[in-house]
Amino acid sequence: MLSIDNISVDFGGTNLFHDVSFIVNRKDRIALVGKNGAGKSTLLKIIAGLQSPTTGTTSRPKDFTVGYLPQVMQHNDGRTVYEEAELAFAHIHEMEAKLERMNNSLAERTDYDSEEYHRLIEDYTHLNEQYTIMGGSHYEAEIERTLQGLGFSRTDFNRSTSEFSGGWRMRIELAKLLLQHPDILLLDEPTNHLDIESIQWLEQFLARSSNAVLLVSHDRAFLNAVTNRTIEISCGIIYDYKLSYDKFMQSRKERREQQIRAYENQQKEIADIKEFIERFRYKPTKAVQVQSRIKQLEKMVPIEIDEEDTSRLRLKFAPATRSGNYPIICDGVGKSFGNHTVFSGVNFTINRGEKVAFVGRNGEGKTTLVRCILGELQYSGTITIGHNVQTAYFAQHEAQTLDENLTVFQTIDNIATGDIRLRIRDILGAFMFGGEASDKPVKVLSGGERSRLAMIRLLLRQMNLLILDEPTNHLDMQSKDILKEAIRDFDGTVIVVSHDREFLDGLVTKVYEFGDGKVLEHLGGIYEYLAKKNANNINEALTLSKSPTPTTEAPKQASESRLSYEAEKQLQKQRRKLEKAIEEDEKSVNELESAIAALEAVMSTPEGSTEENFTKYASLKRQLDTAVEEWESHMMELENINQ
Repeated sequence: MLSIDNISVDFGGTNLFHDVSFIVNRKDRIALVGKNGAGKSTLLKIIAGLQSPTTGTTSRPKDFTVGYLPQVMQHNDGRTVYEEAELAFAHIHEMEAKLERMNNSLAERTDYDSEEYHRLIEDYTHLNEQYTIMGGSHYEAEIERTLQGLGFSRTDFNRSTSEFSGGWRMRIELAKLLLQHPDILLLDEPTNHLDIESIQWLEQFLARSSNAVLLVSHDRAFLNAVTNRTIEISCGIIYDYKLSYDKFMQSRKERREQQIRAYENQQKEIADIKEFIERFRYKPTKAVQVQSRIKQLEKMVPIEIDEEDTSRLRLKFAPATRSGNYPIICDGVGKSFGNHTVFSGVNFTINRGEKVAFVGRNGEGKTTLVRCILGELQYSGTITIGHNVQTAYFAQHEAQTLDENLTVFQTIDNIATGDIRLRIRDILGAFMFGGEASDKPVKVLSGGERSRLAMIRLLLRQMNLLILDEPTNHLDMQSKDILKEAIRDFDGTVIVVSHDREFLDGLVTKVYEFGDGKVLEHLGGIYEYLAKKNANNINEALTLSKSPTPTTEAPKQASESRLSYEAEKQLQKQRRKLEKAIEEDEKSVNELESAIAALEAVMSTPEGSTEENFTKYASLKRQLDTAVEEWESHMMELENINQ
């Protein structure tokens, strides 16, 4: 479908990668991985046609469409959220205008028997069929489903895009891409600005999509859920695995071990050859053998090993004095902006040494409560900060506070103290600032590099209360693992605002869920919280001790929380019925997608472009839309009874 042929890229005499070749097939879900600076984003830009390679070509069929979501993009103002999303269907409006012109022309003409009139009727019929096939009659419903799936409410549809933050505007751009249904989606860190619910919706959308996906992401759980193939850029070349991310990592580990053994064997061989040359260089009787060894050495291709594995490097936060037993106590805390109540009646206590997560959809107040705790915002109720609490806060905009006139090394050297000063180079290397990169000025760093540098600076501060707001957005897998290990070993108290399930897994022991103006406390890790939220069914009649404890409402009596046996039995029956319906819906969607793909292949040929096939195609598309709507309806019903 898409062919990458011998692509090479040079930057200022440095070879980024060379002779890269691979093919992207229909329904491929490819994770593009590699260390920072390996060329992942560059490769996406080349495929998108926004950058030319130094050598090599990309080949694609005629009318092949590409949808590209970069990490940073320019946004246009002047339209509402719905109007911006509707731009994805500009071709539909063009067809509507052309159909209207044709219809007016047919109404005005009276030469009913002329060849030109009959040709106009045929053209109108053909264009109208295309309009139907492309969803011209029901694209509004698709826009609504997509925007709501990405977290927008109906009340947001008529708001100007200028009212939204950069993260939300990125969601609008993602919605436009998904609505266009390109032949291949190129996504560069698509989950950076999505909450857990939106990420899960995107996972389901991509799983149902019949087109190809090539994505860069540092969200391990997202990669495992979406991808079935992994392409790694390493040492300027690529390694192509028909495996999901976790399986690729295992295979990569085995490959690296083989590389190390091959490298060691080659180094021994080189040493033996050099020793032979030096020993017999001046002996005439060995001249032929010496020249042979010299030529052998010249022809030998050095074996390269992947970037040094620093995942075993253990970092620790700087030690701080012990805080009181209760670093944070919230009592009836509320926050409103004008008439809009963000949350109210928040009651919870965080004990010393606890590591907790703040989760919820964007806009539900996670960062707002953090700012209340820090004293940056006024609020109602009481927030008590415990004795001897020393707080360090990593905000999403933390990277903007760096001094641009310093180098990377100077930034860290200025705050490092004690023995840690001897390990600055190791720490910088662990966060991909090894070698010459440590001498780069801050002002030339990318946004992701600045974020990593700010994270290193945080590691060296003295604190006993650590608050992190989306700390992993620009960290690669290795840096996230190092940070996660450092937080796990930290003996202070930690609050993490994050949507990264893999990062939170095994790290936090309590989850605070923000939503509908309330904050609910869930004991246990992130996956235990998700299991309760998505699979908790009423018929189990959970006792209050096992149920998530609302911190904003008084607990109900146990008798009120239980359902009668008959009610539970009825719910079980309803659930089994819905699960069976969902299974049948998914089967129907897969069958219809296969039928449409087969018919598209026929219609792409001259003999297959018949009126009968167009009609059949339109019918199949309508059936698919209906099947998807039924699947979504049944899924929603099941989620509602599982609440």
